[in-house]
Amino acid sequence: MGTPEFGARALEALLDSDFFDIIAVVTQPDKKVGRGLELSTPAIKKVAQKHGLTIYQPEIIRNEVTLIKDLNPDLIVVAAYGQIIPVSILDIPPHGCVNVHGSLLPKYRGAACLQAPILNGEKYSGVTIMKMNEGLDTGPILARKKIRLAQDETASSLHDKLAELGAPLLIKTLKKYIKGGIKPKKQKSRYATYVKMLKKEDGHINWHKSAVEIERVTRALNPWPGAYGYLTDEDLKINSVLFKIWAVRPKPLKINKYKVGQLFLYNSAVAVQCGQNALVIIKLQLEGRKVMEVDSFLRGNQNIIGSILK
Repeated sequence: MGTPEFGARALEALLDSDFFDIIAVVTQPDKKVGRGLELSTPAIKKVAQKHGLTIYQPEIIRNEVTLIKDLNPDLIVVAAYGQIIPVSILDIPPHGCVNVHGSLLPKYRGAACLQAPILNGEKYSGVTIMKMNEGLDTGPILARKKIRLAQDETASSLHDKLAELGAPLLIKTLKKYIKGGIKPKKQKSRYATYVKMLKKEDGHINWHKSAVEIERVTRALNPWPGAYGYLTDEDLKINSVLFKIWAVRPKPLKINKYKVGQLFLYNSAVAVQCGQNALVIIKLQLEGRKVMEVDSFLRGNQNIIGSILK
């Protein structure tokens, strides 16, 4: 059971191993996306189609208990499926349901577990293989593996690293677990934090926060929903134009002489004043335009210097 690329990588690893026999793939329904409302196929479905696997795409998984019982699985592997799986399904397979979780449990439970370590300035993240129970990411741990976060780590780069890390760890762990070689370890819930699902509005930057905090936001919310403000300037009659920031220099400037959110020139680059210190912008995007390097952007947009981001 899985939906995006993170789940697809786990499925590929299972298919590459002759230890497992995949009897079915359960994923989210195709969804209409973009202005043209074209149907988008889940990444895991594409892998399943390539290998001729049986695919199910139920709207609501809790209504499919009979379907899962009829499949009679020995084990269910879950990787970024996107729906809460009820106990009535968790209890079906003799070996239970095993989840590939994109962070180091128990610290970050919930939907935005991949972004949370970047947002909170952690030095490490990783993958946890856990046996699922009725709680949200509360099941006993079978295995964990950590990696050090790069200084410029984004949610996108971390996703790719954890997908590559999690796939071989899943195979190694499952083989050992099924043979009785792993004793699941109960999580220490006192160390747990729940992180909610991200919404588009979570990308709206609060410029009164420190430059350190805002720099983390630009990385943690890349590629979605993206970190953004709204460009305003009464003199230029600019009113609430979406201004996305795709990359900034990691080291803040110790500058605190401009209005909060104000854009200013710094050594031929564009910087923005934060609640504490300032950030130099490397890549940005105005509403309706493509992503641009700042030096290219400035050639035709010098007039935004002095404008305020809200």
